[in-house]
Amino acid sequence: MLLKFFKGTGPGVIFMIIITLLVVWLSAFFKLHGHFFLYFDLNPMPLYGIISSFTGTNPLPGVIYSLILVSLMSFLIVNLNSSLFFIHKRTFLPAIIYVLISGLFPEYQLMNPAIFSAMFLMLAIRRIMDAYRVQGISYSFFDAGLLIGTGSLIYANLIWFGVLVIIGIALLRTGNIKEILISLIGLATPYILTFGIYYVLGRDLKDLLSVIQYNLFGKQTDYVFTRVMILAIIFIGFSTVVSIVYLFMEMNKKKILARKTFSLLIWLFIISLAVYFLLPSVSVEIVWITGIPISYFLAHYFVFFKRKLVTEILFSLFFLLIMLIQIFNFK
Repeated sequence: MLLKFFKGTGPGVIFMIIITLLVVWLSAFFKLHGHFFLYFDLNPMPLYGIISSFTGTNPLPGVIYSLILVSLMSFLIVNLNSSLFFIHKRTFLPAIIYVLISGLFPEYQLMNPAIFSAMFLMLAIRRIMDAYRVQGISYSFFDAGLLIGTGSLIYANLIWFGVLVIIGIALLRTGNIKEILISLIGLATPYILTFGIYYVLGRDLKDLLSVIQYNLFGKQTDYVFTRVMILAIIFIGFSTVVSIVYLFMEMNKKKILARKTFSLLIWLFIISLAVYFLLPSVSVEIVWITGIPISYFLAHYFVFFKRKLVTEILFSLFFLLIMLIQIFNFK
């Protein structure tokens, strides 16, 4: 059975995750002619403008870079659990789930700022959790704010996830006002430096403000969902809700660090849904961020839910739906 195999931790599992990743991204390489300019390509944020200049109008390098980034994200997702051990089991399941989620919207399987920013967010989460049981003022909150602020110069809407740092302080600390100020300074530092560089170079600061405003509050083109995508979204949404309910049922049995880590991930999930539904500038590219907590919620459910037949069926259906999306994308 699929789930039983991917629950393992041997080299065969790593090999199959790589194969699955390549299969999930296969249609992206075969449909290079079908790629189009996305909303954030028109007026890119400063750092994303620099990154995208390396690929030009050729979509192939962008697809390759994104594939590499998904691989790195999968590693970071597994590494976070290996370090904090909040799922209480060594498993590569979060990685394979994130890989599958990456195939949900084939049009976004190319270089886009959201996947770059997701890496900065993962590193920020790690720095937030590093503050656990640190005596005195923890400057890791400055690092977390700095990472999110830097990532927002690639994907502007990452800035809203600066709230996650404040939530992390509330979860892990006693509400030290100095740490809140430190995190806000970290969040603002990349922008202060960017405006300073623009000023020194004689660039128009109004243009920079206009680009930021456009990326934060402009209206994206509505994404057209296919029937199989809608079915997959409903299925993943249902599975996620079930996994969160199960997590709440099991939360009191977990160690303090595990409870706080899952609490932070739940807030990450809530914030990502809020920005998607409330901001016109956010579209399905947010899946690169929303996929992070979903990967952990589903992995926890698949590992510990006692009715193994149920989890096997759910995982197999999840796997099948993503593969169907890729097959239909070839047409």
